[in-house]
Amino acid sequence: MSDVPATAPSGSADPSTQTAQASSPTGAGTGAAGAAAATKAIIKNVDMAEEMQQQVIDLAADALTKFSVEKDIAAHVKRSMDQKFGPTWHAVVGKNYGSYVTHETKHFIYFYLGQIAFLLWRA
Repeated sequence: MSDVPATAPSGSADPSTQTAQASSPTGAGTGAAGAAAATKAIIKNVDMAEEMQQQVIDLAADALTKFSVEKDIAAHVKRSMDQKFGPTWHAVVGKNYGSYVTHETKHFIYFYLGQIAFLLWRA
């Protein structure tokens, strides 16, 4: 395992796990529903195949159209990812948080849709 800053994931001695951190700044916005209007995801850090990245971003955008509470958005994304990609995924969704996680290689993404940050990883 290796400690990896949020901006630059790298390999580790054990190729099955990595450690990454992310932080979400406080931002003024119109809430989760307003973030759904954002058409483009801003990827801050990723260790994931491009095809899977797009599928994950699509799942997140779908969750934003269905839910307005961050906890419900995270629960929907986590359940959807467990179903689609197999267990065990973790999801943090919101506007203001810090994190430091260890994840399986090729199973981590940190991105924004509007003002809402999504931190998703499998462990």
